[in-house]
Amino acid sequence: QVQLVESGGGVVQAGGSLRLSCVASGRTFSIVAMAWFRQAPGKEREFVAAIMRNSGSTKTADSVKGRFTISEDYASNTAFLQMNSLKTEDTGVYYCAGDTTALGFLRGDDTFGTWGQGTQVTVSS
Repeated sequence: QVQLVESGGGVVQAGGSLRLSCVASGRTFSIVAMAWFRQAPGKEREFVAAIMRNSGSTKTADSVKGRFTISEDYASNTAFLQMNSLKTEDTGVYYCAGDTTALGFLRGDDTFGTWGQGTQVTVSS
């Protein structure tokens, strides 16, 4: 079993930055891909970014490309989401996800088997 715990959310003004962290524990060696998703009020959950742990390959949604960066510290089993130039439309609950396969990464969808509890990000105007 793998557990994921997110942190780093908060309230920030538009144009500001936040860095989210996701710490994995348990059978972390089994995780090959990690990702970030978000869900705005009244909207469906959407893909934000993903990373393959072995190669470091990344994918980023067009809506955040150039502003958000996903990375990972393999030694500490921690994934990060650096969010710059935040906009009010970036407001939502951000979830970390992990999986033992590359399927979710390749498809860029929520085919991930393990999820964190989420962390709230609020961007004010």
